[in-house]
Amino acid sequence: MITVLYFAHVAELTGTRQESWPLDAPISAAQWLEQVQARYPALGSVQRLKIAINQYHANHTAEIRPGDEVAVFEPVTGG
Repeated sequence: MITVLYFAHVAELTGTRQESWPLDAPISAAQWLEQVQARYPALGSVQRLKIAINQYHANHTAEIRPGDEVAVFEPVTGG
């Protein structure tokens, strides 16, 4: 399981600020973002989105592991 936090416009588009996602094995951020896009098509292209893993900015090649906290936000966010 991972904890996912959505910020600003991303939270508006997903309709939530926080949720838990099942995750049994590590996955690349890019692969995980594809799943996010499938769940929330209103987000459009997830290539523009930024993420932080355990409060550290990460790129799309980073690995997300069970137990991580993942924040999703746009390049410029206001809160």
